[in-house]
Amino acid sequence: MAATASAGAGGIDGKPRTSPKSVKFLFGGLAGLSAGLLRQATYTTTRLGIYTVLFERLTGADGTPPGFLLKAVIGMTAGATGAFVGTPAEVALIRMTADGRLPADQRRGYKNVFNALIRITREEGVLTLWRGCIPTMARAVVVNAAQLASYSQSKQFLLDSGYFSDNILCHFCASMISGLVTTAASMPVDIAKTRIQNMRMIDGKPEYKNGLDVLFKVVRYEGFFSLWKGFTPYYARLGPHTVLTFIFLEQMNKAYKRLFLSG
Repeated sequence: MAATASAGAGGIDGKPRTSPKSVKFLFGGLAGLSAGLLRQATYTTTRLGIYTVLFERLTGADGTPPGFLLKAVIGMTAGATGAFVGTPAEVALIRMTADGRLPADQRRGYKNVFNALIRITREEGVLTLWRGCIPTMARAVVVNAAQLASYSQSKQFLLDSGYFSDNILCHFCASMISGLVTTAASMPVDIAKTRIQNMRMIDGKPEYKNGLDVLFKVVRYEGFFSLWKGFTPYYARLGPHTVLTFIFLEQMNKAYKRLFLSG
C-alpha cells in the first residue's frame, strides 16, 4: 500500500511529477490569468516602447525634453497604439472572467487565452478579436490624458500650498487625486468597452451598435449614475496602481538625474 501511494505521488521511478491539475489550475482555474498576462505582455510593452521611442525622437538636440502638452500627446498616442495591439488579449480576458457568471448552457469554456483566441477566430471571425477596439483605444487615450494632466496639476497645487515638499508624501497624495480623476473620467468609457466586447448576438443582430449606443442605453434603462456603478472598487484598484506608477517614476527620474545628469 505504501509503495503504491509513493508511486502514485511521485511516479513509478520515484521522481516528482507535475500534476495535470496544477497545470489546469494555472491556466483554467484562475479565470483569465493567462489572458491577463498576455494583455500585459502586449499592451504594456507596446505602450512603453512607443512612448520611449517618440520621447527620444522629440527631445531637442540640446537635450531639452518635450513640453507637458507634447508629453501628454505622446502618452495618448502610445496608449492608443498599445490598446490596439492588446485588444485581442483583452477580449479573451473579459470573456474568460465573465464565463463563470453565465448560465451553464451559455458558457464558452475557454481553456486558456490561446484556446480562446483560436476559437474566437474560428467561430466568429478574426475581426471579432478587435471587437470594441475603438472604445478600448478611447479609454487608453482618456486614461493617459487624465493621469498625466491631473497628476501634474495636483502635484503643483500641493507644492504651491506650502505644506508639501517634493517627496514621496507629495507624490502619494498627488497620485491618489490623479487616480480619483482618472476613475471618474474613464469609467463610462470602460463600461462601453466592456459591454461591447462581451455582448452577444440577439436574433442575428449585435446587442449594441457602438460605444455611444451602450452609453445611451445604460443611461436610459439603468440611470445616469450607473455609468459610475462600482466606483469604489474601481478606484480601490486604480488608486494603488496610479500611486505605484508615479512614485516609481519619480524615484527613477531622481535616480537618473543623480547618476547621469549631475556633475
